[in-house]
Amino acid sequence: MNKAGLIEKLTERVPGSNKKQVEALIDALVETIIEELKAARKVNIVGFGSFEAKKRHARGGINPQNPTQRIQIPEVVVAKFKTGKTLKDALKNSELKVITQVKPEETQITE
Repeated sequence: MNKAGLIEKLTERVPGSNKKQVEALIDALVETIIEELKAARKVNIVGFGSFEAKKRHARGGINPQNPTQRIQIPEVVVAKFKTGKTLKDALKNSELKVITQVKPEETQITE
């Protein structure tokens, strides 16, 4: 689902709302989360999950285009998301199929 699909679903679920209001709310939510993460503050939505900015330290790596060449990967700040209990429980009971690829010629589907 993309942003337009999310706006459509939320507009249907919230009586009296329209697409412009819902889009403004989603934009404000995303902007607020970004601002808080940039200020090194954690954002917790109880039951859904928490967002946190984490520093990934510089490290050595291998150039994927030239596997014999070692490269230095610089330090970077990344966003991390940890699922909340309500979301975890909802996904445990879902009918989501997990596709595991062991080798290119062998694909397993687990239900």
